[in-house]
Amino acid sequence: MLPIGGRPILNFSVRHLASFGFNQIALNLHYRPDIIKSYLGTGSQYGVEITYSFEKELLGTAGALIPLKFFFENEPYFLVIYGDIVTNQNLDELVAFHIEHDAVATLLIHKRKHSNSIIELDGANKIVTLLERPAQALQNKYLDSWVNSGVQILSPRIFDYLPPHLPLDLPKDIYVPHLNEMPIYGFPLRGYRCAIDSQDRYTQVCQDLESGLLSFPRLINNQTNT
Repeated sequence: MLPIGGRPILNFSVRHLASFGFNQIALNLHYRPDIIKSYLGTGSQYGVEITYSFEKELLGTAGALIPLKFFFENEPYFLVIYGDIVTNQNLDELVAFHIEHDAVATLLIHKRKHSNSIIELDGANKIVTLLERPAQALQNKYLDSWVNSGVQILSPRIFDYLPPHLPLDLPKDIYVPHLNEMPIYGFPLRGYRCAIDSQDRYTQVCQDLESGLLSFPRLINNQTNT
């Protein structure tokens, strides 16, 4: 709900999803859920339908999918995006790549030094190495490597890999242990992406939006005063 350009982050996220045809959205809630539900409502003002899933205890990025299995399991694919991510990535390109490669997971990736993940690809962009929370020595070895962006297209087949215990994290508990048996691909970022996980990054996104470095051209015909 932090404002950027006078609107909450979620406003941009929901409208961005809607502009690419994602009109059924499940929103995971934990802290102050009433504020988010009051602001977004049913989603009708954005041309979407929002389903809310409340976590009394945090379930992790993979564990959050389990209560929503009914929402995803009959879809050919679905998108999972972390709530603190601001991106204008063309999602049509990401979906097309996922379908072409018949992937269980297609991760949006970008280049960054000293990140929480390290990713290596083969010639077909299949992920062959995924190191989660690597030690400093490995970070120094893989400077300027591909890293996980927190945006992914998933097949419902992902539920075959989710163990019953909770909490569960997608990279650490699902992608890393099943890397050799699950077709996981990386799609390089072709736009703007920032995870607002600090004051500095929040300030940066606000400045980037004001300067035009961050823009959402597809939202021109999808504006709302909300």
